[in-house]
Amino acid sequence: MSEFVTLEEIRAAHQRVAGVAVRTPLYRVSRARLRMANVPEPEFDLYIKAESEQPIGSFKLRGAYNMVSQLTPDALTRGVITYSSGNHAQGVAYAARALGAKAVIVMPENAPEIKKIATAALGAEIVMVGPASSERKLKAEELAAKFGYTMIPPYDHPQIIAGQGTCGLEIVEQLPGVDLVLSPVSGGGLLSGTATAVKLASPETQVWGAEPELAADAKESFYSKTLVEWPAAKTTRTIGDGLRTQSLGPLNFEHVLRYVDGILTVTEEEIFAAMRIMLTVTKLVPEPSGAVTLAAALFHAAELPKARKVAVILSGGNLEPALKEQLEAEMATAG
Repeated sequence: MSEFVTLEEIRAAHQRVAGVAVRTPLYRVSRARLRMANVPEPEFDLYIKAESEQPIGSFKLRGAYNMVSQLTPDALTRGVITYSSGNHAQGVAYAARALGAKAVIVMPENAPEIKKIATAALGAEIVMVGPASSERKLKAEELAAKFGYTMIPPYDHPQIIAGQGTCGLEIVEQLPGVDLVLSPVSGGGLLSGTATAVKLASPETQVWGAEPELAADAKESFYSKTLVEWPAAKTTRTIGDGLRTQSLGPLNFEHVLRYVDGILTVTEEEIFAAMRIMLTVTKLVPEPSGAVTLAAALFHAAELPKARKVAVILSGGNLEPALKEQLEAEMATAG
């Protein structure tokens, strides 16, 4: 690959998605509330970029709308298709509805029910397949070829990367002098876009990815400098349903290698702990995939570069009601 997404393309995407995707707040986490919750106080000022406050509850609207809005009228008439475990599904469905296009979404059978319901509520046609990310991609490609739909990839496309990069652009604008930005990583759309935007707009800022130990293909790829793929049987073990992709996208991988400073992993226990902390200390509701960055910042600070200002991206807040009830019960028992 020879072409990388530019800062100008990310800024253009930011203008394009304005009024559809929200310029989400960056909340400072209270040290006093952390102490009250018996959480070890970090040595840095901690901020949360609340992508859970997007209209669909996740950052995915940024990239989806940026790409769908650039389609020709003919392509919009034929409709769009994608494959997703849930958040990108909602992003494409939302964008398609806003632009008057049909949306078909291929989803895995183990996708959270809350995400299936939300995608259907946006008017999308849902096609269910098995749990492997490779399986849903193949099905989507088959349907696109058969019916002439335009594929809106979940992460591996320059327009998706540019759209997701608008999140990083906002962080740099909202927090001048930010030393470290932490992004979740799965297929790499958010991490590659955020890192590209942050490094081009604020070269001194470090950008790190965070992912579950049980789905650590991105970390292995990053440090081996070779794109690897993990089997679905391994990646589907994590509670982070949005982070079960088996491999980084090739285009995302190139951007990650160029702009990302490091990737670390967190345990399932740390993800649950970070979710409980966020529910206790802030008014934000995290889905498991969105809590990995807070887990990384609080429990793996020694592995990260020294920083005064740290921004973690809460990538989504589409939390299953049953899991929220379980976490709240655990918090009540602990309290």
